[in-house]
Amino acid sequence: MSNVTIPFFNYQKVYMFLNQFYTTHEGQILIRAEQASHFAKDIAKDFNPLHDPHAKRFCVPGDLLVALVIAKYGLSQKMQFTFSGMVGHDVYLNFPETEADYFEITDDDQKTYMKVNRSGDKIHDKTLLEGFIRDYVAFSGPNFPHILVPLMAEQQVMINTTRPLVIYESMLFEFESLNFTRPELSAIENTLDIKGKRGDARFHFQVNSEGKTVGKGFKKILISGMRDYNHEVIQAFTEQYLALKATYEAKQAS
Repeated sequence: MSNVTIPFFNYQKVYMFLNQFYTTHEGQILIRAEQASHFAKDIAKDFNPLHDPHAKRFCVPGDLLVALVIAKYGLSQKMQFTFSGMVGHDVYLNFPETEADYFEITDDDQKTYMKVNRSGDKIHDKTLLEGFIRDYVAFSGPNFPHILVPLMAEQQVMINTTRPLVIYESMLFEFESLNFTRPELSAIENTLDIKGKRGDARFHFQVNSEGKTVGKGFKKILISGMRDYNHEVIQAFTEQYLALKATYEAKQAS
């Protein structure tokens, strides 16, 4: 295990799959709308309309911010990511040079977008980190419709299909130790709690390596403007979503 901090911008040859999704300027990170949308669709398989470059309330995918944090600071035995703001167009982000257990990702106005808590051992093994990032994003990105719609049907509620607002609120994971290789995430439980017009969805997962469970965690999303379930409406919205996804992927493959 290595506890040596590797400078973030020396990671470019390691994380080639992340390089195309951000630019750097005087030590800051800038994620342009097109880069964010590309990551959401091609890597996370997330077609949330908030990640469309022309969306009125455009925001950078939370999964991309989590991936960049892990790439820079390594994997800690316990990590919690809490989002406190949505990163919009042309926001220059500050990723502090720190060994602290708590730090924040901010902009030049000191607005905080993400709070990070970490503890325990750390690892910077580039192969393990890349594998974990890829598997985490593959697990985290495609929540709609196959996971979220059945949960909504069970609770007899649904999103506002004319103005969907589904926001990544937080993610937490912890490991028994970091003495493992080839981590793989798998879902173990999904829950949806409703309070009025607000929904709190949690996607619980475990981390396996070589046939053994080595860690666990969950992703939490917040849903605003929930309303009574209407099968025909949510079915039409789902079909439109899947058609958009299929059209995009066919175009990329051609």
